[in-house]
Amino acid sequence: MTGVSEGASQAAPGVSKPWWRGWADAVLAYRNPQVAAMLFLGFSAGLPFMLVFSTLSAWLREVGIERATIGMLSWVGIIYTVKFFWAPVVDKLRLPVLHRLLGRRRSWMLLGQVGIAIGLLNMAHMSPVGNLAVVASLALLVAFSSATQDIAVDAWRIESAPTEMQGVMAAAYQLGYRIAMMVASAGALWIAADHGWAVSYTSMAACACIGIVTTLVIREPAARVIKHTLAQEARVSDWLERKAHWPESMRNLGAWFVGAVVNPFIDFFTRYGVKLAVLMLAFIGSYRLADFTMGVMSNPFYLDVGFTLKEIAAVAKGFGVFWSILGTLVGGMAVARLGVIRSLALGSVLVIIANLMFAAFASYNQPNLLGLAFLISADNLAMGIAGTSLIAYLSSLTSASYTATQYALFSSIYALPGKLLMGTSGFVVDAIGYPAFFVYTSTLGLPALVLLFFLARKMRQEGR
Repeated sequence: MTGVSEGASQAAPGVSKPWWRGWADAVLAYRNPQVAAMLFLGFSAGLPFMLVFSTLSAWLREVGIERATIGMLSWVGIIYTVKFFWAPVVDKLRLPVLHRLLGRRRSWMLLGQVGIAIGLLNMAHMSPVGNLAVVASLALLVAFSSATQDIAVDAWRIESAPTEMQGVMAAAYQLGYRIAMMVASAGALWIAADHGWAVSYTSMAACACIGIVTTLVIREPAARVIKHTLAQEARVSDWLERKAHWPESMRNLGAWFVGAVVNPFIDFFTRYGVKLAVLMLAFIGSYRLADFTMGVMSNPFYLDVGFTLKEIAAVAKGFGVFWSILGTLVGGMAVARLGVIRSLALGSVLVIIANLMFAAFASYNQPNLLGLAFLISADNLAMGIAGTSLIAYLSSLTSASYTATQYALFSSIYALPGKLLMGTSGFVVDAIGYPAFFVYTSTLGLPALVLLFFLARKMRQEGR
């Protein structure tokens, strides 16, 4: 983790850099070609997420679906949090034909991207009224394909750049992701307002081609295996020798399971120790509780206050994208200059403040566009910094030999608690109202700050 926090700003021995020069170096890191590619891959990752999350919730609410049902349908997003179940497959299985043409990472990217386009195109021709189960199934297909793409993209990002570049790589990913969020939310809502939801989702399916083109253009990263991994793989070979009496098919399956599933977990706990590893996982699981739980109710809140779809698109989503981009870029530079831990703390505090601002605005309960613009700007700035910092942190924890599996595990852990809680958000709003709901979501950010304090202290004690 030292490389992530300091690598971009280290001066030559005996040379003291002025503070501004370090920040300038952090800015210039965005010129790297790999960073540019990450921008488009981030777009490809962010597009489907919004279309099965907040944009879908707006569609459902507009056609009269109950808020409680909308909240439960958000559980489709849980597919993103359990992707570690098939991440070992993405890490190790070679797709027929595609692997030979594109390589390990790009072949899985392409498969996921095609699934996204097909799912969105079919959703476009389905009305939720009377076909809610079918729409939910198609949303599940999009989410599964998107999660598979995420596994491969995350691995490509980590393997394509050195540790000291992961902050800006994460920032580029988040920037593309945020632009896609604008397209899939503001753009989709705007198109829906003028031309209907069928045209809107068809347009989004066309946008999925951006990811396909990018996958075909970029280079496959070189595979890396470290000595620690070789030792673990040797233990797999020893295990096979002890199971020589088993049928060959069972031995092969067992070897794959140990090498692709068991070893990544053993590797993580071996490198950090059980106590530190558990503390890391607890922190990761609590970091995004606040914004995940709040997010699913944001569009229903705007509509219930009295804003129109076009107003939400222009102000809540369109205007706020500037601050989202700024937050993402600042997050990348903050990781390079301040370190991962301080950047994580900054993002956590800002998210809590943004949720409290939502509570204050909900108490006002009037459709004031200027107030909404300020609110959304603050929220997007906070999430940009927090998201970029977290991605850089998770990237720093992975082993080069198990990139996809370990990162999928970490990203699943950070998303699962929030996704479970957000499914109940509609019931909470109905029970206590919007002002109290946003106060409740702000308190969900406090455990992460406490755990981060203990994590930082533990790391200092161990000299990490």
